Amino acid sequence: MADDPEDLDALVKRVDPDRWLSSRFIGDAQARADVVALYAYDHELARAPRVASNPLMGEIRLAWWREVLDEVFEGRPVRRHATAQALAAVVARHSLPRAPLEAMIDARYRQLDAAPMTPEEALAWAADTGGAVAVLAARLLDPSADPEPARGAGAAWALAHRLAAQPDLAPVFQAQLKAARRDVRRLAIPAFPAAAHAALAQGRAKGGRASDLRRQLALTWAVAWGRV
Repeated sequence: MADDPEDLDALVKRVDPDRWLSSRFIGDAQARADVVALYAYDHELARAPRVASNPLMGEIRLAWWREVLDEVFEGRPVRRHATAQALAAVVARHSLPRAPLEAMIDARYRQLDAAPMTPEEALAWAADTGGAVAVLAARLLDPSADPEPARGAGAAWALAHRLAAQPDLAPVFQAQLKAARRDVRRLAIPAFPAAAHAALAQGRAKGGRASDLRRQLALTWAVAWGRV
């Protein structure tokens, strides 16, 4: 199950460029690395339904990560995998709860079903994937503030990526993005990088990919004004 390269920052830069760019606005190097570890964990879960040859293999991959959580939260030695080791360190350093990390696993099981998601299923899936990661990252960046306003931004970003497989969810995405733009105004300034990548969601939803410079400018504007 090991991933290559071992350098998680390089991995996330390659597979998750939007959130990697948003993490560059985290000034503290350790906090930035911890947020990147959360993105690497989300990437590993997202791979399960995407690379598995059949639903059973996908279930096996997801079960493997549930066993990682068992090791992390039961204080047992954690298997030698770069993301698993990094996740264990982040959980210990910030006393992160198990429930959202496990909800992220549960949400990926829905993708093993080839049937299209209903709007309600899509919203729940997005809240427990991209939304959960954003909340955890916001909590990590500012433990004294409410991290929940980041959930909608993370969910909107996840839905933007889902549109490639299910374009009929476009109205759901637009509604979620509108809500996210309202909610992030309540997010603490130090935690804003956890939600900033939602500023790129509209472009992703349209199927395009702006240049690195344009995305950097969009994120700079978002962080400067606290808007997505």
